[in-house]
This record gives sequence, structure tokens and C-alpha cells, in this order.
Amino acid sequence: MASGDKQVIGTVEYHKAGQEYFEKRGLRRYAGTWSLWALGVGAVISGDFSGWNLGVGQGGFGGFLLALTIATVMYTGLCFSIAEMSAALPHAGGAYSFGRTTMGPWGGYITGLAENMEYIITTAVVCYFTGGYLQNIFATPDAWQPVWWAGLYLVFAGLNIFGVEESFRFIVVITLLALLILVVFYISAIPYFSWELLWNIEPQPGETRFLPMGWGGVGAALPFAIWLYLAIEQLPLAAEESHDVTRDMPRGLIWGLATLVLTGVLITFLNMGIGGGAAFFGSQTEEPLLDGFTHTLGVSSAKVLGLVAIAGLIASFHAIIFAFGRNIYSLSRAGYFPHWLSVTHGERKTPHIALLGGSLVGFSVLIVLFLVDPNGSGTFGGVILNMAVFGAVIAYVMQMVSYILLRRRFGHIDRPYKSPLGEFGAWIALLIAAAVLLLLFNNADFRPGIIGVAIWFLCGLVYFAVHGRKTLVYSPEEEFAIQQSRQHGD
Repeated sequence: MASGDKQVIGTVEYHKAGQEYFEKRGLRRYAGTWSLWALGVGAVISGDFSGWNLGVGQGGFGGFLLALTIATVMYTGLCFSIAEMSAALPHAGGAYSFGRTTMGPWGGYITGLAENMEYIITTAVVCYFTGGYLQNIFATPDAWQPVWWAGLYLVFAGLNIFGVEESFRFIVVITLLALLILVVFYISAIPYFSWELLWNIEPQPGETRFLPMGWGGVGAALPFAIWLYLAIEQLPLAAEESHDVTRDMPRGLIWGLATLVLTGVLITFLNMGIGGGAAFFGSQTEEPLLDGFTHTLGVSSAKVLGLVAIAGLIASFHAIIFAFGRNIYSLSRAGYFPHWLSVTHGERKTPHIALLGGSLVGFSVLIVLFLVDPNGSGTFGGVILNMAVFGAVIAYVMQMVSYILLRRRFGHIDRPYKSPLGEFGAWIALLIAAAVLLLLFNNADFRPGIIGVAIWFLCGLVYFAVHGRKTLVYSPEEEFAIQQSRQHGD
């Protein structure tokens, strides 16, 4: 806990913390370019295994293809902008530190809170889909779902607590295994691929085969297209555990994005172009890869490969647990969240309390939804996925505003890497993210979940206004932001 020596700056209060405070909150450097690449790809790769296909049911194959193009453009602008900011502002706070430097404590907190919601709910989404795979493979009843979820959180939060070296080694291996499984599927699907199967969703009256749900279907499909990239932007959270952040972070981000573009395009065509085609995979399954293997390799081999295919879901689950652990750690170390959440393990130097706390919240979200809809209405996966996208797009808007302000107002900050897209790329990403935020409220099936997470977000803002703004500490992110603000003359 921070000591006295209160200092008021604007609407917030800072307290000076002694050396002991930060000694209890140390991290260990380990990650290099390949570790960061694996962390970024691993965090997202589950999107190729489950979730994305529901977007085809919302907009048809053509609608999803247009949504995927829009999402790819957004993430290109986003990743290049974040690559520049992560090299210029190399702190564990990631997005929060970007917002804090350019927009002050409130800007930093809003960005960090949105990202916190994104990662906690994203782990819940991946946990849900992983449980679905396990349920399908082992033929367990629906009532067992919470047991699968609890087991997954315990195992992978525990692995993250065990040590950063072990976590990064595991993520490299499991990400490579997930990519290998995808390659096996791509090869197995080619002989069965039919172009006609992509367009076998019956169009609504007055619509076309290409856009069977019309242009509105493109907007409805956007959150699911985003799922093929969501969470790659978490990499800056590993800044204080990277050997050479100014070199490795941009490389990890850009190489990771290129990998995901390739896997996303291949899975979109090859998974939808086999078996029952878009009409089946777009709405009749939440395990599209497993059902795809069932068609291409037969039932018995698909069960075995399905068990192996969980590698992709596990890669994302493990990587995003890492992300929310570092997000909670950095916000807590600075005092935005309760200070005790940022204490790290004495020997292993991992934020064990933050990891356990975030896991408990994610599991609780799943249990609440499970109790509300115990029999499964067919929209569970879509509801929780849209909830994750809600937090993500708010964080994206805030980060792109941070990038634009960093370019315009903080030219004195050294930039080891510069985005080739500049402000243009940031503006495009910002506008798309803002549009998605508005579109999320359009779908009546998913709207209750969006309203619920919006209330969560508002409660977080009230917490900071009433209490959090009075408990800030001069953490590395805060010290850096205050110093830059003084140099700028604010």
C-alpha cells in the first residue's frame, strides 16, 4: 500500500510509495521477438477454431467476407499505430500507458478499464468454446460445462503463475501446434472444397446470394470477423518482460498480424466450402473446425484430432490470461485498481493475485450467463463474444486517439519505430471501431449482453470518480506521463 505524502494534480491525488512497495511488484525480463510473435498469434488463434463462423450466419458468406475485409483494414491501422507507441512508451501498462501519457489519468483509466473488460471477457469466450469442444469429444452432459470451465481456469492461471519463462515457452509450443493443426485441416479440406457451398444460404426476400441478409448483415457479421484478430494488440503489456522492446515489439505485432491474415482467409474459405457449407457452418455449430475434420477425415480420426485441435483454444486462453494479469497488475500498481492486486510472487515474479482475481471474474461471467440461460438458447457464444468486442472497440478508439495526440502534441518523444500509415491509418481504425461500437446495439439477440457489459463499464467509471482517482501512485507509467506533460508545457 502506498504511504502518505499526498499530492493533488488536477482532479486526482498521488501518494508517494516507498522502495518496498515496488520491490513487491517486480517483473522478470524474458521475451524476445519469437516469444512476442507467439503471444500475439496465440492470443488470437482460437478465433480460427470457434466463434468466427457465427458471423456467416449473421450476414451470409459475402457479408462476412466484406466484414472480414473491414476488420483487416482496422487491425492493420491499429497494429502499425500500436507498434509505434509501444516502442516509444515501453511500459507494462500497454494501452493504459498510451492513454495516460496523451490524455491524462482519466484517459488512461478509461482505456485501461475497456481493455480490462475485453481481456477478462475474451478468456471467458475462449473458455466457453473450449468447454464445448471437450463436451463434444467426451460426450459429457450440459450440466458439466461449469466443471470444464473451472478446470481450465485453474490449470492455465496456475501455469501463468508458475513463471514467465515457462509461460512463454509453453505459448511458443502450443501456438506452433495450433498452426500445424490448421495446416492439416487446410490440406484435408482442399479435395472437398466446393465454391457453390459458400453461397448456399437462402437469401431473404429481395436479397442476393452474395448478401442474403442484405447490407445490414455486414454490420451484424463485423464482431465475428473481429474475433479473427481480437487480442493481438495485447503485446505491449509484455513490455517490461521483453529484452529489447523497441526492436522486438513492432516485429512481433506486424509478423503476428500477417500470420493471422493468412490463417483467417484460409479458414474462412476452406471451412465454409465443405460439408453442409455456409448454411451449416454459419449457424448450426459452435465447433466448426471439429465438424470440418469430421467431414474431411472421418468421425474416429476427427475425435482424436479434435482433442489435439484444442491446442488453438488453449493457446488463446493461456495468452489472454497473461494479458489480463498484466493489465490488472499495471492499473493496480499505479493505484487505479486496489493496490493489493499488483503484488507479485516473491520468487517467480508473476502477478499471481491479478491472475487469480481476473480468472475469478471471468468464471463468474460464465456462471451468470449459464444460470440465465441453463438450457442454451443457441446464442450463448454470440452474446459473450459480442460482450468482449464491446470492450475491445472502446479500447481501440482510445488508443487511436492516443496515437493521433502523440503525433501532434508529443513530437519530442523518441520513436524508434514509425508507422508507415501514420495518422491516416489511425483515423481509419478509429472510425471503424467507433462504427462497430454503435452496431453492437443493433442485434436484439445479443443486446442484453451488451447492455450488461455497458453497465459494468459505467460502474468502473463511478468507482474511479469516487475512490480510484484518490489512490494513485507514481508508478513508471505515471512518472513518465507526468514528465512528458511537463516537457510539453501542460
